[in-house]
Amino acid sequence: MPELRTDRLLLRRWQESDLEPWAAMNADPEVREHLGALLTREQSDAAVALMQSDFDERGFGWWALESRETGEFLGRAGLDEVDEDMPFPGVDIGWRLTRSAWGYGYATEAALACLSFGFEVLGLPEIIASTTVNNLRSQAVMRRIGMTRNPADDFEDPSVPEGPLRRCVLYRRTSRKMPTGCTPRRDTAPFG
Repeated sequence: MPELRTDRLLLRRWQESDLEPWAAMNADPEVREHLGALLTREQSDAAVALMQSDFDERGFGWWALESRETGEFLGRAGLDEVDEDMPFPGVDIGWRLTRSAWGYGYATEAALACLSFGFEVLGLPEIIASTTVNNLRSQAVMRRIGMTRNPADDFEDPSVPEGPLRRCVLYRRTSRKMPTGCTPRRDTAPFG
């Protein structure tokens, strides 16, 4: 599993020490506001096991986010294949940060590193992102990383019950739009 480095972040493989702060994030109503029900510790741990397995199988997925300055766990960011039940195919970019890490630009910084990896290493022609209509913070990150929205692509998430989390927006970015200077610094291990 490759690591990605930015000025302030290390995107790395999940560690045992990440399980507790990850579970705390998944039990935080503010963090889960646009994601649905809170997760139990068991559900949270199972999510990490699945993320690691998917990454090992595909060569991409969800990295744990760590502050390079403090070593603190900040959340996750990465790329994932869109579920088959969604009304569109593709590779989705996403992020989820601890509440204490909001407002510092970490999501944007991590997302740019993930975009670079997706376009330059994986050779993806397009990366998409989706969120609920009311998740304005994530939509702002999507715009900051150069993604665009066509309201005709908005959709209802079939995996979500009726309610405020069902209506979603879809953003897209093609590789030809990747601005210069967004290549993440990499550790000495090659991508693979």
